[in-house]
Amino acid sequence: MGLRDRFSRLSRLMCGRSLTFRLITFKTDRGSALKQTRSRSRWGKAATAHQAAKPYRIATRLCVSVMNVLRRCFTTETQRTTEVAQRRRLSTVTLILALIVVGMTFVTILNSRVSGSMPKIPTGFLPDQQQMQFPEGLDYGKFQHSSQNHARLPCRLCHQRDDNSPRPKRPAGSKHLPCAGCHAQQFSSSEGPICTICHTDVKSGALKAFPRLQSFRMTFDHARHQSMGRVSCATCHQPARGGVALSIPAGFNAHITCFRCHTPRAQSGGRDISSCGTCHELGGYSRTPESAPAFQVSFNHSRHQKIACTECHQVRPGMPQRRQVTAPEPLNHHATGRGKSCMTCHDGKRAFGGDDFAVCKRCHTGATWHF
Repeated sequence: MGLRDRFSRLSRLMCGRSLTFRLITFKTDRGSALKQTRSRSRWGKAATAHQAAKPYRIATRLCVSVMNVLRRCFTTETQRTTEVAQRRRLSTVTLILALIVVGMTFVTILNSRVSGSMPKIPTGFLPDQQQMQFPEGLDYGKFQHSSQNHARLPCRLCHQRDDNSPRPKRPAGSKHLPCAGCHAQQFSSSEGPICTICHTDVKSGALKAFPRLQSFRMTFDHARHQSMGRVSCATCHQPARGGVALSIPAGFNAHITCFRCHTPRAQSGGRDISSCGTCHELGGYSRTPESAPAFQVSFNHSRHQKIACTECHQVRPGMPQRRQVTAPEPLNHHATGRGKSCMTCHDGKRAFGGDDFAVCKRCHTGATWHF
């Protein structure tokens, strides 16, 4: 039974249209038949139309009031349900937007790492010949890093690193890019002098060997690498010349040692350490020799392996390349005493030496003595 039917029945009961609420009492008189003495019906049959209508109006008003109350209750409940649904929809939309933002951030980071190995042309550089200024009579058969237009370009624009190969790569883009981005006119003919920079034979496409370091100097900071903890002297310097000397990385083979840490796309402290510019800068190059004055007095590193490098050599931060690491004075009897020398250890107490001339030949060997 529906709600409307229930209220209709309630109205009929309250207006006396049903016998359910009638209470009739019968009483027996002396020997007479049953008589109706009293009829107490809470909602008996009305005598007049006015009496019949009045309870009906009261019941109707009551029903309307009850309906209004129920309607308000149902309306409030519906509003609450709607608000809850709206909140849920808002939470769902917010979650979806957050996931989208996180996804886009992840994709951006991934793309930046993937594209980190790709060179970026600096702001203000446009590969358009109209933007470039070429001097008159320029020799396109020679390449110069010191050129104003070349010096402002990043190293990785031309020399991309995909692996730890010690020999750098030449620009190998399609259609001679990125060189042709500025020199389209020079590359328009296969007989142009610019082709001879890289090719020994233009028709076959044979390439020249990558040139040795000439216009770039090599910079290395001993103090910075020493402070890392995981790098020691033996990381770069190995016994050479039968153990007498220690090797100094140089040439393309030096990359084999350096690339152990300076791998492609490697970073340190948020800084890229994989590009050429990390260790090289424009300028003249002079290799540090592996010979030392101490070798002339028969000093041999292999005989002093039990001694730590820092007992004889100290690192001086901020000094030029060849003066970053000190060396002992190669003298014993005539040492100045201003710094470390052979006499620092060979004092007759820690090691043989001093005034004991019976052991001279342990240092001075050969047909002639060297002082």
